Amino acid sequence: MRPDVVDYLKTFYATPKPPFTREMLIKIHQLPPAAVAAMSQQDLPVGDMAVIKDVTMPGPGGPMALRLFDTRAEREPGPVVVFYHGGGYVLGSIDTHAGIAAEIARQLDLPVVSVEYRLAPENPFPAAVDDGEAAARWVAANGEAFGRDFTGLILSGDSAGGNLTLVAAAALRDKPAAVPVVMQIPIYPATDFSRKYPSEEKFAEGYMLDAKSMGEFSAMYAADPQSLKASPLLGDLHDMPPTVLVTASLDPLRDQGRAYAAKLVETGVPTVYYEGKGLIHGFATFRKDIPSAQDDTVAFLKLARTMLDEIEADSE
Repeated sequence: MRPDVVDYLKTFYATPKPPFTREMLIKIHQLPPAAVAAMSQQDLPVGDMAVIKDVTMPGPGGPMALRLFDTRAEREPGPVVVFYHGGGYVLGSIDTHAGIAAEIARQLDLPVVSVEYRLAPENPFPAAVDDGEAAARWVAANGEAFGRDFTGLILSGDSAGGNLTLVAAAALRDKPAAVPVVMQIPIYPATDFSRKYPSEEKFAEGYMLDAKSMGEFSAMYAADPQSLKASPLLGDLHDMPPTVLVTASLDPLRDQGRAYAAKLVETGVPTVYYEGKGLIHGFATFRKDIPSAQDDTVAFLKLARTMLDEIEADSE
């Protein structure tokens, strides 16, 4: 464990945390977005962006908020990153994950559209995955709403958002959107609700994402463990897009991510696997409180940029 991770965990556990009850989460969801974002101040700020634009799309359960982050005021036609925030399907928002969305835009030199999807417990499974797929399809067909011409999708997200990434990518493989999915970048994703993995027991307590909170989140999300909308690892991974899959070595979800990456490789999908050594779940959004995590975030995004360059060169 890295020294800055040790310091972070000491601070994290110094203050007792109340249980995430249904009532508490509903109250959090009723707070103004700025107030929710203020509760999560562990990441670096957005920094300089040429464009930050809010757009609303029609979703399966009502209007959905999207936010464009771009370092360039204008762009030639090209791919767009569709980003799904983490938070265990019960927490998180465009605002809480603005820092990492902006960092992805910076490092990949691409526009990023962050997605506000429905959360449990008010909206249990499969609301989040239905919103995730709908957002990818809508963005693919509506570049003009962002002042852009999108030619391909790169799906990405962290934790629960990583799961939505994998599920949406499979859905768009089976029924293509207006433009193709050219890459996916799942960041410490949940990939399999159907069984327990050794890392879940090894890191069950003391590593921030503990077994108790995971159990609480899962109960409120109420996913069908055998459904491919919850457990994409159980599905056929042939013809999935080139993938950069990220895990953390001290993460309960680590082995799920390893298993998904291994199955991609076995299936013949071009795959890069990056494991942040000595890091915990959530590191890409803890970059202020865990400074060394910035280096790893830049590293896996550089790998993604390299893979994208190779994909584009092969298509010419």
